[in-house]
Amino acid sequence: MPDVSHANAKARSGVPRGNIDLGRILLEGRAFFALIAIIVIFSVLSPVYFSTNNFLTMSSHVAIFGLLSIGMLLVILTGGIDLSVGSTMGLAGVVAGFLMQGVSFESLGIVAYPPVWVVVILTCALGAFVGSINGVLIAYFKVPAFIATLGLLYVARGVALLMTDGLTFNNLSGRPELGNTGFDWLGFNRLFGIPVGVLILAVVAILCTFALNRTPFGRWVYSTGGNARAAELSGVPVKRVQVSVYVLSGICAAIAGLVLSSQLTSAGPTAGTTYELTAIAGVVIGGAALTGGRGSVRGTLLGAFVIGFLSDGLVIIGVSSYWQTVFTGAVIVFAVLLNSLQYGGRRKRARPPSQASSPPQSTAARRENPAAQSTAGEPASKP
Repeated sequence: MPDVSHANAKARSGVPRGNIDLGRILLEGRAFFALIAIIVIFSVLSPVYFSTNNFLTMSSHVAIFGLLSIGMLLVILTGGIDLSVGSTMGLAGVVAGFLMQGVSFESLGIVAYPPVWVVVILTCALGAFVGSINGVLIAYFKVPAFIATLGLLYVARGVALLMTDGLTFNNLSGRPELGNTGFDWLGFNRLFGIPVGVLILAVVAILCTFALNRTPFGRWVYSTGGNARAAELSGVPVKRVQVSVYVLSGICAAIAGLVLSSQLTSAGPTAGTTYELTAIAGVVIGGAALTGGRGSVRGTLLGAFVIGFLSDGLVIIGVSSYWQTVFTGAVIVFAVLLNSLQYGGRRKRARPPSQASSPPQSTAARRENPAAQSTAGEPASKP
């Protein structure tokens, strides 16, 4: 005997039995399908694209975008934006280079050469400090996120230029007798055949996924982005959450700066310019809503790989860097358009509670009150 209740539920939902919504699958999985399409197209255009060594090399480049995008995702989930991540990344690289060159104490007549692990900790602390300034300005002083982070973008970049006089720290390898070697390990070494930068990205992604899906902090982040006022009334420490996500974004940017400086074996004050836009692109392509409350680490990683594999593919087939900027901008606009279609469609399909709970009116009542008839979902009769 067939399950009548299940069949009735299917009929009430308006979804035919056995029907697959292909459009919705393509829309929600657009980052994955775009990545597959990029790999197929560039593999046809270039014989060297589809190879294990090339994929590992491109993945080490994607690690930079991915780290920035994960930090940006945490901010966007709360309904904010962080335009300072690129400059924070550049400043972090400069500070790491400055420390690797040796810190001179003229009054004592000594030069200190901190080991690499101290350089990493101090650089991450710097990123957290920049992020905390952003968070405090936004959460406690009510400065709009766009303005606050734009200001820190210029401040961080200016400090990096002042520290270097516009020059670049080139010698970051250190010397064994000084005990500060191993910085290039972040950018060039491999563990189990995988670049260290990719492993760092994987660790950060796993930690953030666990925090968002398995901890109260993750629920607070999503609720803050969904409706900050309602979350605050429900007992969520909204201000602390806002400060925390900007601190985490700054730390992710600092880690990205360390990996990039190690890959380049140099630290320049202009590193990371416009990378904040690339981070936003990765988050948007991954399906996160710029209004907050919707998004995932998995989607953001796919978005970062789309941007990275597309950029490297264009380089491999010899496309100009100017056209790469055009393609990246077009991808961002298209991704925002798809997000609008996805989340806008959901809002349209959701019926207001007043319509669902209002009792049916009698014919006489509808004749006496045409406005009520129109509100109930039927056109009002003409007089």
